[in-house]
Amino acid sequence: MKVLLTAVNAKYIHSNLAVYSLKACAAKYAGQVEIAEFTINQQRDYILQEIYRKKPDILAFSCYIWNISCVLETAENLSRILPETKIWLGGPEVSYGGEELLSRHPELTGIMVGEGERTFPELLEHYLDKSRTLEQIPGILYRNREGRLFCNPVSREYLSMDELPFIYSDMEPFANKIIYYESSRGCPFSCSYCLSSIDKRVRLRRPELVKGELQFFLEHQVPQVKFLDRTFNCNHRHAMEIWQYLLEHDNGITNFHFEIEADILTEEELELLGRMRPGLVQLEIGVQSVNPRTLEAVNRRTDFGRIARAVEKIASHHNIHQHLDLIAGLPFENLDSFRCSFDAVYRLHPQELQLGFLKVLKGSAMYEDAKRYGIVSRREPPYEVLFTPWLSYDDILKLKAVEEMLEIYYNSRQFACTIQALEGIFASPFELYEALAAFYAGKGLSGYSFSRLQRLELLREFAHGAAPGKERRMDEQLLKDLYLRENAKTRPEWAENQAGWKQEIASFYQKEEQQHRYLPEYEGYTWKQMMKMTHLERFTLRQEGPEEYWLLFDYGQRDPLSRDARTVEVPVR
Repeated sequence: MKVLLTAVNAKYIHSNLAVYSLKACAAKYAGQVEIAEFTINQQRDYILQEIYRKKPDILAFSCYIWNISCVLETAENLSRILPETKIWLGGPEVSYGGEELLSRHPELTGIMVGEGERTFPELLEHYLDKSRTLEQIPGILYRNREGRLFCNPVSREYLSMDELPFIYSDMEPFANKIIYYESSRGCPFSCSYCLSSIDKRVRLRRPELVKGELQFFLEHQVPQVKFLDRTFNCNHRHAMEIWQYLLEHDNGITNFHFEIEADILTEEELELLGRMRPGLVQLEIGVQSVNPRTLEAVNRRTDFGRIARAVEKIASHHNIHQHLDLIAGLPFENLDSFRCSFDAVYRLHPQELQLGFLKVLKGSAMYEDAKRYGIVSRREPPYEVLFTPWLSYDDILKLKAVEEMLEIYYNSRQFACTIQALEGIFASPFELYEALAAFYAGKGLSGYSFSRLQRLELLREFAHGAAPGKERRMDEQLLKDLYLRENAKTRPEWAENQAGWKQEIASFYQKEEQQHRYLPEYEGYTWKQMMKMTHLERFTLRQEGPEEYWLLFDYGQRDPLSRDARTVEVPVR
């Protein structure tokens, strides 16, 4: 019999840790188990065709809110063209409310509830050598031959993290993809909107095992390892031991991503993080709200003052990318309250600020709380909030528009100089993005895709309207943003023509003393080659007043966090 574990990922660069872990736990049956990975961006008909060509006898899908509609449509069509195939689902999206799902989808054979590393091998025992009946497998929902639904409610003992196999011995399937890794499962906190809070017993993988596995990634020079631990630093000793190992064994290439609670970071941890190579570590920090009543309502015990101090301390070393999260639609947070949350977090100037929207997930405490509070969400995935007693749908739409502008003009880090200049024009950060959203809406541009240069031109039009009398200063900031990322071949029509400075620019590159002082890393290159690998731009306005100066943009050296070119002020005349 052929068994196919199938994942439909959100992006090509993603991989699905779950299906590889299940196969690794299949033991003697592993040779009969195949893995197929797709993305939600592929045509559903293509996914259907590829699975059909494999003709699996047993088909299992890994299910999440972003792929469940694709999975269910594919399963229904496969049941018609492969009627003998047994179709099983697993994953967080189907581990709650499974009985209803099975009753609505007769093509499904059953559901593996919760962790599957023990359940899956027992299913294989049932199908491949008939040594176990379905009734003997805890934690599954299934349909028998007569179509009747059965639930085996016996919950399993949680696996020890040390029992989980290391799945990355063969790196070929993960070429050019993010590597996902777990050093723990469970979360000690009780945030009502999060499924991780259901498993409050934190299970840690033995540090010696973790270090050996991280060394494997380091030796293979993988670009990024993303830890799936819900709160990596909930155990101080565990976090310190792993971070210390990464500091001591840094290969200069690999980046490690951690999701942490910033307000429980200790001084010892902050000191250690401050010594990391720029780009070695990045941190994702959930703030969600700064409204105390809101945080209390979702069982989130955080101290924003401590979060802010930790974020600022980390930022002072300019070596760690920080990603901070907010959630709109939580109880007791109206538009004015959310503005306060947005402004407070924005003023910490993280490298990325994610404005997310509450998802009322089946199985979470919020699923029941939403009824009590009167929070209304979509019935279908991703179960996103539509309105609350404090936030109307009009408010949600306004925040969606702000989110779009935030992604384009802040999180992309491609317009940082201009955005910083604009921040001083508006009373608050939220007002800036609100005004940008209104500008886009007024021109009918919301939701459209544009090139970076087109986004720059639109930002120029907005900036000139927002800051009359400061057009020249805004144009210079726009030019900095343009050349910080690339030696653009297409120069904006409004930019000063450099033809009049051609001889001065060439003279700068031709002088040997200039090369040694400003471009030592380009030794051996001709001056013409250096001109192609760098860019010189004339500016006339400093922050404190008019004064001509020249900036050299060096694309061979980039900021590890922003990816901006190195800049240095140079003499041209």
